[in-house]
Amino acid sequence: MACMKLGSKTDAFQRQGQAWFCTTGLPSDVVVEVGEMSFHLHKFPLLSRSGVMERLIAEASDEEEKCSICLPDIPGGAKTFELVAKFCYGVKLELTASNVVYLRCAAEHLEMTEEYGEGNLIVQTETFLNQVVLRNWKDSLRALQTCDDIISYADELNITKRCIESLAMKASTDPNLFGWPMMEHGGPMQSPGGSVLWNGISTGAKPKNTSSDWWYEDASNLSLPLYKRLISVMESRGIRQEIIAGSLTFYAKRYLPGLYRRQGANDSNSSTCLAPVASGAPLSEEDQKILLEEIDRLLPIQKGLVPTKFLFGLLRTAMILRASPSCISNFEKRIGLQLDKATLEDLLMPNFSYSMETLYNVDCVQRILEHFLAMDQITGGASPCSADDGQIIGSPSLTPITMVAKLIDGYLAEVAPDVNLKLPKFQALAASVPDYARPLDDGLYRAIDIYLKSHPWLSESDREQLCRLMDCQKLSLEACTHAAQNERLPLRIVVQVLFFEQLQLRTSIAGCFLVSDNLDGSRQLRSGITGSTEGGWASAVRENQVLKVGMDTMRMRVSELEKECSNMRQEIEKLGRVKGSSTWGNVSKKFGFKLKSQMCSAQEDSVSNQKNGSGKIEKPKGKAQEKHKS
Repeated sequence: MACMKLGSKTDAFQRQGQAWFCTTGLPSDVVVEVGEMSFHLHKFPLLSRSGVMERLIAEASDEEEKCSICLPDIPGGAKTFELVAKFCYGVKLELTASNVVYLRCAAEHLEMTEEYGEGNLIVQTETFLNQVVLRNWKDSLRALQTCDDIISYADELNITKRCIESLAMKASTDPNLFGWPMMEHGGPMQSPGGSVLWNGISTGAKPKNTSSDWWYEDASNLSLPLYKRLISVMESRGIRQEIIAGSLTFYAKRYLPGLYRRQGANDSNSSTCLAPVASGAPLSEEDQKILLEEIDRLLPIQKGLVPTKFLFGLLRTAMILRASPSCISNFEKRIGLQLDKATLEDLLMPNFSYSMETLYNVDCVQRILEHFLAMDQITGGASPCSADDGQIIGSPSLTPITMVAKLIDGYLAEVAPDVNLKLPKFQALAASVPDYARPLDDGLYRAIDIYLKSHPWLSESDREQLCRLMDCQKLSLEACTHAAQNERLPLRIVVQVLFFEQLQLRTSIAGCFLVSDNLDGSRQLRSGITGSTEGGWASAVRENQVLKVGMDTMRMRVSELEKECSNMRQEIEKLGRVKGSSTWGNVSKKFGFKLKSQMCSAQEDSVSNQKNGSGKIEKPKGKAQEKHKS
């Protein structure tokens, strides 16, 4: 820390308890009371340097020989007046960044101008402040911190503003362009040529590049009012929003312990993101709430400025501290802008409300999802996939809306076991995701199945209403197989699942036959033109055998499904006779897939004809003919 030496006399001040004495050999003729401290001094050194002391001594001397003066409002208190008294006596003292603001304000308060002596304290402190302190990052920061105690005096003399302007200028300048003057914030000193200096001697080594976040930790030492003013000045100087947001993140991590309260000991990723960066002084809950709301005001609502996990930490802390509704809403909007970057752990926020209706805050996730969908519509988010006749065209791409749909389905599966989660709330969240966002409905089916298992008291109509959320045509074969044997699903849904599973299998078999024919044709063409080696022929035989085994397996599965469908049809016909409807056509029309079944039979006939034409595999037609006749 830079310093400036004043005075030349040896220290003649001695302290005895709560009193200071000047041991110059002359008896004291004035007592100055500053707080609880008494200074036994002499009139002439004081009145020759200070206009205020001159007037006070003149007024007090009219009453008694040894006058007593009280200075209750001197900036910096007794400690600062001790240095002022030493300056008046010409005793050696040092001006530093830690005391120059106090002395400058005290000198102004005591009117220590050039009128009362050349090189008076105002000129000395102002010179040191402008020529030394404000040119150095660390000294400017230390001087700004001392302004907290006497902020009104420092503001009146523009000391606070000058320190903030100095810091903002240095933070907004690339330190790699400045060389040695800008490396005084902690790095090695450099010569004008750019090499590192060791004891003033160039080592020839080049310093490492300094990142734009080098000032974050130093700025976090400031109090919130001064930090806010510093950030405002930086924004006015055009510093990038990413840098400002990074500083706000650093500051919040230091003083808001709730940001990393939920971390696990083994969660290395979250600990690196939200771990405390410094052991700052603990704040009360009210101060934390004020800090949180100020960060909300300073942080721009812009996508990607800060990590999503950090935003969830701010939102969680805001709910715990009962921050203002606008503050909570703004954090939800910021999360909604980048919800596709969130994880399932982020969404699992406990419910901090007094009612405690549900274990997790489902309403908050619903609002965040609505913000994301609104943003997606504004930006023109396109459908990642389309469906045509029950077939999903194209492979699902990892677009933001697709990632969010998968995330919400996972969240629904996590909150589904909560017995207090009402059906309308579960349905509303599941239905908020657009249909085109889910290439497959397997995740939604899993969540619905868990909800049905945890809420066995639901009526049949509620179960059907819940299952209408998923599209049976968008279930994978594995999900269809599970759903066909799921006793928790309504009968109508099971029948639809069986139908679409059979349709998928038959379509897959037809596709396999087409692939097999194409492979055989290409192999014959290659063998006729170039001939085939023994190894290539063996490989082709093995591939053909594997393909045949796969088709045989699918054919067996189709046969099993036909049996299940036939048994179920018989049961439904029995029910229909009791209710007055005995034909399978009416039942199939009731379930809404009469047209699909005809298409399925047509596909079966085409597959059978294709196989008979190739002469390779003869598909049994018994069940298919029986179904067609019925």
